[in-house]
Amino acid sequence: MKKFFRYVSQSIAGMIGLSVYILADTYFISSYAGTDGLAVLNLILPLYGLLNALGNMIAVGCATRYSIRQAAGKDVSSFFLQAIFWNFIFALPFTFFGLFFPKQVLAILGANAELQNLGMSYVRIILGSAFLFMANSSMTAFTRNDKNPSMAMVGSLMGSLFNIVFDYIFMFPMNLGMTGAALATALSPVVTSLFCALHFRSPKNTIAFRWQSPRFKHLCACCKLGFSAFVGDLTSAVTISTFNGLILGLSGNIGVAAYGVIANVSSVCTCVFNGLAQGSQPLISNSYGKRDIHKLQSYLHYGIVSALVLAVLIVASIIFQSDFCIALFNRENDPILYQYAKEGIPLYFIGFLAAGLNILMVSYFSATNNPRPAFICSLLRGTIAIVFFAFFLSSLLKMPGVWLSFPASEAFTFLVVLYFYRKERKEMKLHLEMKLHLEAKQESK
Repeated sequence: MKKFFRYVSQSIAGMIGLSVYILADTYFISSYAGTDGLAVLNLILPLYGLLNALGNMIAVGCATRYSIRQAAGKDVSSFFLQAIFWNFIFALPFTFFGLFFPKQVLAILGANAELQNLGMSYVRIILGSAFLFMANSSMTAFTRNDKNPSMAMVGSLMGSLFNIVFDYIFMFPMNLGMTGAALATALSPVVTSLFCALHFRSPKNTIAFRWQSPRFKHLCACCKLGFSAFVGDLTSAVTISTFNGLILGLSGNIGVAAYGVIANVSSVCTCVFNGLAQGSQPLISNSYGKRDIHKLQSYLHYGIVSALVLAVLIVASIIFQSDFCIALFNRENDPILYQYAKEGIPLYFIGFLAAGLNILMVSYFSATNNPRPAFICSLLRGTIAIVFFAFFLSSLLKMPGVWLSFPASEAFTFLVVLYFYRKERKEMKLHLEMKLHLEAKQESK
């Protein structure tokens, strides 16, 4: 248990550190540009979510497969450089469109002419730095999976601290505005990666750097295990894009800004549960690779209890402190923004009672080399269910229906997760019975 909580607590701290990238931007941008700045940032969030989703698919997939194969005594010497190479390839489209077509990107996301002019420099810098964000995901994932979660946590926290300090310095004393916010955010993963690189020079390091010609088959095998992480991160991007479109039609830019408050607080909550899932993943994968079913089940049970406790604490804290959360980003004290956000917070955040378990269980399926249920459940909660419930409930209940679509989709996904888990337990029980039967047969001989 001590080992589990060490990995999980450090992973959660590191993931919260990553979420501060966006929170720091939101706070300072709302102070600098008010409601319009908040609306711009919320329109851009899906791009950032997609960037993180692809980076984590490669990072978590490669690191998970690395742990399973290493525990089984197989060659894993080329895994890290393969991950970095594919990070570079996947980052190229983001870099191209960010550098040359930032205004068009914002237009596609729904920004009007005023918001396009305000956010153009921000999009250019963030998307132009796509490789830095994606490579950082691989650096932290491999450091964590190489039995050094402390260094991954310290790196993430130092990157976040850099982001907070230089957000302020660049935006206000240096008067760079939105450009300054983007520069601080783009440089933060460099700081995190430099700290993680210290692990590669330490005696604890077991990660090799052997170059091997890129293999698409290898990428697919890794991405199958990282797909749940991809969809988990993509959930935020799809949710935000869907909600932005619906809210723009129902309540305009003020409604989008109000959702920006909810989306930013939600991103921290999601990071907590992603941290729980990613912190338990190396332990579960290692136990699975060694076929230690007892330890595997113990780690899963610790994870389920942790997810439930965290969910109750988070939901209760946010609902009771909703005024503080809104005031943090509502720098202009807009009463309409306050009204929308105040109504939405309790309806939306109740969904994390199921979301925490869903995130953990999807990670568990991937960590045990069971990509099919991970794929189905991730796709369900990340796209199909949330989009369906958002359109259906908003047509019936307007804005309250938008907020309720998140808990509705997570509750529905949880039922599917439960079905797959019970099915896996039956298969695992049958496998153990067959194993014991064979052992007894051999002893009788």
